[in-house]
Amino acid sequence: MFDALSERLRNTLGALTGRGRVSAADVDTAMREVRLALLEADVNFKVVKEFVARVRERATGAEILESLTAGQQVVKIVNEELVGLLSAGDRAFRLTGSPAVVLLIGLQGSGKTTTAAKLARHLQHQGRRPLLVAADPYRPAAADQLQTLGKSLEIPVYRAADGASVLAIARGGMEAARKQVRDVVIVDTAGRLTADAPLMKEIAELSAAVKASETLLVVDAMTGQEAVGVAEAFAAAVPVSGLILTKIDGDARGGAALSISAVTGIPVKFMGTGEKTDALEVFHPDRLAGRILGMGDVLTLVERAQEHFDEKQATKMAEKLRKNSFTLQDMLEQMEQVRKMGPMGQIIEMIPGLGGMAKEAQASVDRGDLKRVEAIIRSMTTQERQDPNILNGARRRRIARGSGTRLQDVNQLLKQFGDVQKMMKQLSGGKLGRRIPGMFGQG
Repeated sequence: MFDALSERLRNTLGALTGRGRVSAADVDTAMREVRLALLEADVNFKVVKEFVARVRERATGAEILESLTAGQQVVKIVNEELVGLLSAGDRAFRLTGSPAVVLLIGLQGSGKTTTAAKLARHLQHQGRRPLLVAADPYRPAAADQLQTLGKSLEIPVYRAADGASVLAIARGGMEAARKQVRDVVIVDTAGRLTADAPLMKEIAELSAAVKASETLLVVDAMTGQEAVGVAEAFAAAVPVSGLILTKIDGDARGGAALSISAVTGIPVKFMGTGEKTDALEVFHPDRLAGRILGMGDVLTLVERAQEHFDEKQATKMAEKLRKNSFTLQDMLEQMEQVRKMGPMGQIIEMIPGLGGMAKEAQASVDRGDLKRVEAIIRSMTTQERQDPNILNGARRRRIARGSGTRLQDVNQLLKQFGDVQKMMKQLSGGKLGRRIPGMFGQG
């Protein structure tokens, strides 16, 4: 979502860091570009105006302009102000009550049902025992969808008989949670196409009845500034404690995500970063700012790796790398593990300094480069994966036919793997290695 904005900001601020002293005119030029970039990203006009004014005031101080590292300090100021922009409200996620009730509200199509399952999985991984409640009596498909998602996660779903009211469903869900000793009830409520009066009345009554510890508004980040108006309408009807921004992985401009808290004062607590049930992140303003400015997000990367990588396997892999016994089979297993962490573009943008390569990395995946590599390795015998040196011309032609690729694709992969093995040997011998070649791309 932030690709275009991120690229504009990196280029603009990069022009400042590439020089020594920076003049007030240089700052003004950069701020005009920053302003245009934010407006084009659909950030609220008032928010942009105040943001640029704060950055300009701090960046044109004498101690900054006279510094030999002025460019880096301006980037630091932009980062701090961006974090401040994203930090509105109290982002603490509180679960009080027995059971604690989390009410998910929002318009139809915002992704509430999928988000309910994602949040349940997130809480389950924190040691909680959630129960999902299908409280949308108007759309039977919503209850069916939630039941399917709950089954895949082994999380129970409460749904009432046809004709039950929203309040009756919610109360029944709370009673079911007590009987099943479930400590969190996540209520997936009904939505409408617009924030109309009947919907607001129903949600207000439901909120008062269940005494939710968290009332989270699920907002489609791809709807742009319309999302701000939706948040204001819901906040006027019920005590909204936080926001969940969905479809952050989409291709919209992302302005709503940057300005919704600043305009409404409602904190963002979670972000939906994909369609799978593990694609929900706790919202950290500093981490998102770092991604937007190309500084990376190492903490989120580590958290994803800890969740998806097997510790014993990781230790075994580290030992193989140390002993320079890394094989094509190991490479295949690592590819499978990395795929679980999410889209390649998202992973690359979390690595400091590589944000600009995220789009290229994702394009490589979209072209099928990784699938081609995987197909080639899977077309090899176990012996061939362990010892590529036995791959003569006849074997290589057989592998190309079996994987549906060209002989030159097979040769290229083997050459790149050989380069990596040489580099590993140099590193294991205490020598300074070269950069890792593009293992999965076109060299």
